Amino acid sequence: QVQLVESGGGLVQAGGSLTLSCVASGRTFSRYGMGWFRQAPGKEREFVAAITWSGSNTAFAASVKGRFAISRNNVRNTVWLQMNSLKPEDTAVYYCAAKFVDVASNQANEYDYWGQGTQVTVSS
Repeated sequence: QVQLVESGGGLVQAGGSLTLSCVASGRTFSRYGMGWFRQAPGKEREFVAAITWSGSNTAFAASVKGRFAISRNNVRNTVWLQMNSLKPEDTAVYYCAAKFVDVASNQANEYDYWGQGTQVTVSS
């Protein structure tokens, strides 16, 4: 089992920045890919970013490419999502996810574990 806990969400004005953190515990000795997804009210969960174990491969949704960055520290069992130039349409609950296949996947159904989510609200 892997437990994931997100933090760092909050209220920010458009154009501002936030950094989300996701700390993994439990079966963390395995190599696993990590992803961030988000879900806005009334919408389906959508892919945001993903990163492989080594950090050498990353993937981003087109809507956040160039504004968001993903990174990880495997010693600290932590993955971060740095969000810059935030827009009101970035408002959503952001979820961290882990998958035991070491691929930077954009498919939610390929992930094995999920956190509870952290709310990000961007005001205009």
